[in-house]
Amino acid sequence: MIIKTSDIESVKSIFGKIKLPEKESHKGQNGKVMIVGGSSLFHAASLWAAEVASHFSDMVHYASTPENEEIFLSLKKVFRNGIIVPQKDLYHYVAEDDAILVGPGMMREGKEGERAKEETRKLIKKFPEKRFVFDAGALQMMEPGWLLGLKQKPIVTPHQKEFDQMFGISIIDKTLEEKEKIVKETAAKYNCIILLKAIVDILSDGIESYVVEGGNAGLTKGGTGDVLGGLTVSFYAKNDALFSAVAASLLLKATAEELFKGLGYWYNVRDIIKKLPEKFKELRL
Repeated sequence: MIIKTSDIESVKSIFGKIKLPEKESHKGQNGKVMIVGGSSLFHAASLWAAEVASHFSDMVHYASTPENEEIFLSLKKVFRNGIIVPQKDLYHYVAEDDAILVGPGMMREGKEGERAKEETRKLIKKFPEKRFVFDAGALQMMEPGWLLGLKQKPIVTPHQKEFDQMFGISIIDKTLEEKEKIVKETAAKYNCIILLKAIVDILSDGIESYVVEGGNAGLTKGGTGDVLGGLTVSFYAKNDALFSAVAASLLLKATAEELFKGLGYWYNVRDIIKKLPEKFKELRL
């Protein structure tokens, strides 16, 4: 199924499936998420994801790596819309969270990369019942077979090179129809939802498939994938996995189009994060 951001009726039909907070709900009942990422080299990526999640979830927990300790401590002064979790308390918080995003800003190489890979494997093994979203660094380290150990379908959000790296299938030079077929077959094989990030996003749970068209070249900037990860995990905390991924893709592209009206291609990640809630309200209410 092809969905274009310009087709407002189809877009709103997707957003209509995303739950809104109940009027009588209490703190935490509308989604608690954990962001696991960051490294000694990449500091902003996981924080961007956490900032996004703070708009769409009741509680955001953020955990980084031991190598990032000095910056980690300073984050308490910067990130005030969630809780900075010490590494030693990670599992305690994951146990109470609804959905976990693993990967933004993680190192792919060296001892730090090996530690991140092992942490990803441990989280899957220790919490097979949890809702996971895997992005960025995690995708470049983990083995696809690990996904089969989860009881709820995880969401993976690779760009085309990461898809090749993770699943061993090169799709960059394929036609759109061929890519859609490969994504669907791969999602079925590994019992997951794949959100393939490109100019045109392709999503599938192995049964249904969506092609999302929209956005603009401003989305080529670094950090937009981290924003997408934060959106996806926030929606997945309380919603169906496939619709969470589709809604995240649509919202990011539609927000980019809105920003283009005033800023052209020259918006940044901070502009996107600020505009997302407003665009979501427009499309959902």
